[in-house]
Amino acid sequence: MLHTRDVSGDRPLSRARSHHFFNRGRKIFPSGVTRVTVERQPIPLYIARGDGAYVHDVDGNRFLDLNNNFTTLIHGHGFLPVADAVADLLHRGTCFSNPTEHEIALAELLGERIPAIEQVRFVNSGTEAVMFAIKAARAFTGRAGIIRVEGAYHGAYDWAEAGQSGSPALWGEASRPASVAAYRGTPPSVAEDVTVVCFNDVESLERRMEEVGGRTAGILIDPMPSRAGLITPRTDFLDALQSAARRHGVLVVADEVLNLRQSYRGASARYGLAPDLIACGKIIGGGFPVGAIGGRADVMSVFANDKGRPLLPQGGTFSANPVSMVAGRVAMEAMTEAAFDGLECLGEQVRSGLHDAIDRAGASFSVSGAASLFRIHPKKEAPSDYRSGYATPVENDVTSALSDHFLHRGILLPNGAAACLSTAMTAYEADAIVATFSDFLSTPAAHEFEASR
Repeated sequence: MLHTRDVSGDRPLSRARSHHFFNRGRKIFPSGVTRVTVERQPIPLYIARGDGAYVHDVDGNRFLDLNNNFTTLIHGHGFLPVADAVADLLHRGTCFSNPTEHEIALAELLGERIPAIEQVRFVNSGTEAVMFAIKAARAFTGRAGIIRVEGAYHGAYDWAEAGQSGSPALWGEASRPASVAAYRGTPPSVAEDVTVVCFNDVESLERRMEEVGGRTAGILIDPMPSRAGLITPRTDFLDALQSAARRHGVLVVADEVLNLRQSYRGASARYGLAPDLIACGKIIGGGFPVGAIGGRADVMSVFANDKGRPLLPQGGTFSANPVSMVAGRVAMEAMTEAAFDGLECLGEQVRSGLHDAIDRAGASFSVSGAASLFRIHPKKEAPSDYRSGYATPVENDVTSALSDHFLHRGILLPNGAAACLSTAMTAYEADAIVATFSDFLSTPAAHEFEASR
């Protein structure tokens, strides 16, 4: 049996135990949870365990997991080779102030696979990886400015956040997007140091680079911006970006914390981008906290302290801890080229099936993504940038209805309908995803949405 609910029926979820834990959480956590990204319908589902492609909540409900902890678990839950390796390691110590051989093994694996990595440093999260990549660009160039793409998500560093969450009331002209602060109280100087450009807009990119290139350290680019819509990069945009960066002495900083899962060599290699620095995370930790900054040896030398204080000091109590290093190495070793190819085929099966369902229904939806990633948009045409993908209130409502429909049929589809696959999934799960979406297109919520177009 695939999950507790099939696509032909809609039975109520038991949530008594989740309610119990949420009530406890509200007494000690702001809003009852410890991550703003925790989803609620209307309360969070508290998970008891994971098993391959599925999770089981505390009330005994079983769900196909299309979140995989925000794309981290490329092998799904409880991947046995990682579990065995970590269990063996736990008896020998989980963290030390001295280095271990395990960090070298994972670093060598990344360097062998990813063309952009000549040297690497480990940290504990994707946010830290992007933060130190930005700092490295500054230390290398002696400049403060950053250019970034509107709407792309790069973690929780002030200069990485500015411009990630603009709205029509705030984002300004497309040719000069505003550097919108991510939270109240952000220092005004952050906006002065961050220049925002629209994805896939060559003319705007080149114009802005001419204006600020001389004071810019790096241009931060996610090769396929996830939160901005899982939008495919145009070749001419990436070519123009690299050309303009070289012309102005600006470093190209690729954020592949999420999109490293796009291929054996990552997303930059897939799309022809040759970054000077690259930030990695998520899948390289095997389900444990991790981040990595890699890049050209001359740029990475800003971290070196052979001759005294480095240009950029970097440390961390749990950086390169052996648990994350061993788990990451084992998980990545299992991600052979054949494993990536298999995930690519599964992803194409899902995306093609979703496209076919849309065509059969004549529905006002579209699909974006690549490799093991997909996103369903409540728009007739797939977006080409953050602005064209920005959801209206009506579109947000139908997307919420879509996620709820999936939930009540035993599939966790994240809010925003951006999802990922794992190696634990098969064609059976892919068919279930497509069938559930096809079923949704015949619901009253979908019909009301179509009538509003």
